[in-house]
Amino acid sequence: MGFISHLKKLDWWLVVIVAIIVGLGIASFYNIGSRSPDFMQRQAMFLVFGIAVMLAVSFFDYRILKNFSSASIAFYLLAIVLLLFALASQEIRGVSSWIIFKNFTFEPVELAKFSLIILLAKYFSQKHVEIYHTRHILASAVYALIPAALTFTQPDLGSVIVLISIWLAMLLFSGIKRNHLLVILMVGIVISTIGWFAVLKPYQKDRLTSFINPYLDPRGSGYNILQAKTSIGSGQWFGIAFNKKASQRALVPEPYNDFTFANFARKFGFAGITVLIIMFLLLMFRIGSIATRTDNNFAKLFSLGFLTLIFAHVSINAGVNLGLLPITGIPFSFLSYGGSHLVTLMMGLGIIQNIRVSSRN
Repeated sequence: MGFISHLKKLDWWLVVIVAIIVGLGIASFYNIGSRSPDFMQRQAMFLVFGIAVMLAVSFFDYRILKNFSSASIAFYLLAIVLLLFALASQEIRGVSSWIIFKNFTFEPVELAKFSLIILLAKYFSQKHVEIYHTRHILASAVYALIPAALTFTQPDLGSVIVLISIWLAMLLFSGIKRNHLLVILMVGIVISTIGWFAVLKPYQKDRLTSFINPYLDPRGSGYNILQAKTSIGSGQWFGIAFNKKASQRALVPEPYNDFTFANFARKFGFAGITVLIIMFLLLMFRIGSIATRTDNNFAKLFSLGFLTLIFAHVSINAGVNLGLLPITGIPFSFLSYGGSHLVTLMMGLGIIQNIRVSSRN
């Protein structure tokens, strides 16, 4: 297939939708702090680089991952090794989540999420006829628990939840029996209870419970949630972005990352949130439509796993900002600042694009 012919077969609406969402995020950074220009410029560069990565990956035949176990396992092992490197690297705000080399920082857990989707798509598509066997469920659980355990050690509870969500969702998509699912949920409850009393530290418990009643400690553990709610409420219908009399300074800590949604809501109000939701629904619809047109289980499972990754990040981050979920510290896909998450998502979209191109041949 020629270069031009390949480009013509790509879903360019998918690229446009992603560019709009990232552009909205960049616009929400404007004038909210002294470092706004720097964040805006870097995120724009991440977008351009991410699109280039997506185009490059779209030429990679995804059927290599489908047909050769060694390829998916090698990618998974690379992510695990990088997670180990992160644990040995310099801590940032008490967390060992990044690999730091001079001015370059990379968060390997994002690659771990992506590699887990590939590995589980390969495993479940290969075992789909007998996925009901307990040994296959346990084997897939081990694949998810290894990166989850390393990520928990960093500690990054939000990404642990995302990794487990990917595993559970792909189990459901692959056709797990209902009684097996109930057993998994019961085991999950037991492990969570043990973890609460024996593993979590007091400050972690405070972060997980402060959303229930943030007014118990409004200047401590409840401060971030209260500020996020205030920020969202102050946006009203159309936001303050075009109100010259209103201060554009962010009301929330981490307005570029963990609380980007609250800052976005303040900037563009309910109207902006509506546009954002529509963009994400269109994005998920187009990915879902590509998944339904393919004729093999690997491509379908990868696409659905990738949708789960995006949905988990968006719903958890929005839930935290709205005070409906505990603070977990994960980015809002495509909206939050950060190259690791954005570029990894663009890699995933590259494989989605190749699935589309291959299914039309």
